[in-house]
Amino acid sequence: MMHHALFSFFLFAISCIANIIHVAAHPTTASRPHLAKRTISETLSEEFVRYTNYSSGAYLPACPRPLGNTLVLQFNNDATNTQGYIARDDTRQEIVVVYRGSFQIPDYLTDADFALTQYSTPGLSAEQTNEVLVHQGFLTAFSSVASLVISTVAQQLIQHPSYSLVSTGHSLGSALASLSAVSLAANFPGHSLKMYTFGQPRTGNPAYAALAENLVGVDNIFRTVHTIDNIPKLPPQSFGYQHHATEYWNFADPSIPSNVKVCSGGEDPTCSNSVMLGFILAHLQYFGQAIGLEPSVCA
Repeated sequence: MMHHALFSFFLFAISCIANIIHVAAHPTTASRPHLAKRTISETLSEEFVRYTNYSSGAYLPACPRPLGNTLVLQFNNDATNTQGYIARDDTRQEIVVVYRGSFQIPDYLTDADFALTQYSTPGLSAEQTNEVLVHQGFLTAFSSVASLVISTVAQQLIQHPSYSLVSTGHSLGSALASLSAVSLAANFPGHSLKMYTFGQPRTGNPAYAALAENLVGVDNIFRTVHTIDNIPKLPPQSFGYQHHATEYWNFADPSIPSNVKVCSGGEDPTCSNSVMLGFILAHLQYFGQAIGLEPSVCA
């Protein structure tokens, strides 16, 4: 998992320049009683495990049976090195779009291209995105596969019109999943849609956060952060970035419902923002899954 470590180190160095970093103790419910409030249900915890597994599978060379379901498409854009897959779960009646996180050198270049740029995506007019700015590298990567993803989902919905949509990913893949969810919401407004992200870096400016919340819906966005994962703190807010809601902070291990807090808004100071010093290993594991290291999720 050295690719994650390099990405984490690079972005953490940027945050050190932009912010005064202080060391915070690992949070516990004993030292911070407010963490125990607004915990999640067992059902939602199981959903987090499910989509962590989907996201983990995107790191494997092939995922012929994602969680035992049908692989609709495995995509790879050579120019941007953007990879992922689309799966169909006929039991749950959902179509799941999954994006891979940083894995190779071109991905690090994508991560490093953090200038804010004008947002555009299929399904939204220039007027709708007038003040919306997003991470330039993330947008370039998503745009390279957007048409393919949207057309494939459209074909699936013709065959399965009642199916719901899910967009998910880890790390870089979670930023792409966020951009993807907004585009899916714009192109398929009549369909149920949810976004599950794991270790998502900030993806755009406050206008982007508002757009995502309005189109996808705050109640349909599940942006999870594992303990002291530092990647969600990047790029820094001082660079013009802001997270969208809703954060779910798994503030302590193990990843059981009572250790996950439902946060308020996109930048809740009582959630992961309360711990300023991140740690690489926290980024490499979500909801009991060692990201990219368990091939059974694709068998």
